[in-house]
Amino acid sequence: MLRRHSLLFLIVLLFGATGCASSETEPPAPPLRLAPALTAQTSGAEALFIGISPVDENIVWISGTQGTYARTTDGGATWQAATVPGADSLQFRDVHAVDARTAYLLSIGNGGQSRIYKTTDAGQSWTLQFTNAEPNGFFDCFDFWDADHGIAFSDSFDGAFYLITTDDGGATWTRVPPESLPPASDGEGSFAASGNCVIARGDSTAWVGTGASEGTPARVLKTTNRGRSWSVVETPIPGGPTSGLTSVPFRDLQHGAALGGDFTKPEEYSDNVAITSDGGQTWTLAGRPKLSGSVYGAVYVPGAPTPTLVAVGPKGIDYSTDNAATWTSLDTLSHWSVAFASPQIGWAIGPDGRVTRIALFE
Repeated sequence: MLRRHSLLFLIVLLFGATGCASSETEPPAPPLRLAPALTAQTSGAEALFIGISPVDENIVWISGTQGTYARTTDGGATWQAATVPGADSLQFRDVHAVDARTAYLLSIGNGGQSRIYKTTDAGQSWTLQFTNAEPNGFFDCFDFWDADHGIAFSDSFDGAFYLITTDDGGATWTRVPPESLPPASDGEGSFAASGNCVIARGDSTAWVGTGASEGTPARVLKTTNRGRSWSVVETPIPGGPTSGLTSVPFRDLQHGAALGGDFTKPEEYSDNVAITSDGGQTWTLAGRPKLSGSVYGAVYVPGAPTPTLVAVGPKGIDYSTDNAATWTSLDTLSHWSVAFASPQIGWAIGPDGRVTRIALFE
């Protein structure tokens, strides 16, 4: 009799605990629904904006010509634009934001015009961390694995690629030994169209999209050890002095895309998008965007219910919700770069201080 009562008591306890737990379980979030919407925001500048880096839905840094950068801490309701002192002749074509106070800027150009600056006080002061001393060097883009570890890419010269890395927050930048890299084709480099030509993911992997080499397909360089060694593969996208890859977005370490085209043929359509599902070892052509000419910048939307890409260029903004198989036009105004902080909030930037907020899902 005692055993029966004990067993009954145990069943009641288990049932009660299970019932209590189930009553406290959060209901599943409703599925995201595609509901694209664009909102023009006021940047307070007239520069061509080219680089963008969101920290979250509120904090975003952007950069551009005339030594200009801008920052928002309220999702773009207000922007604070300014010029880096002594840098008003530079084009900041890439930016990497760490938080509301810390960001890096990369300027492009031959020789000493290629520089890297850093602020840790929300732009009140900037430290010049790197000046390119190679007369034939021309930096296009950079990216970071975390606040301290980053990589920057320059066009090749003398048959060798020129990359630099840092592991101390930019206090020092060191060239990757050319012998650690595959040989460069004649004239091979990238295009400083959006700051998307190098993408760092995880804690040690990065890809670089190239072009600008006559008669050679556009290629993708890859490292899995923060630049110490590299592999290279060809893509089905043509290369040429004015064509190749501008953007290599990845949504994880295996699935990514390579986009670009010929920037001198703005009215033409071409096969300018390829995708990979094996980390960039092989690439296959995807669907053509609705916008003509070259894609300048592209990004996978984080947290989207399906593999969703947004691509921008001088002819507008397109998006795909089926991993670049098909595309839909979202806008026809010129934009150079795009980034998303979440499925609901992203931004595209472009000429004349243009900042466009994109709400893609709700």
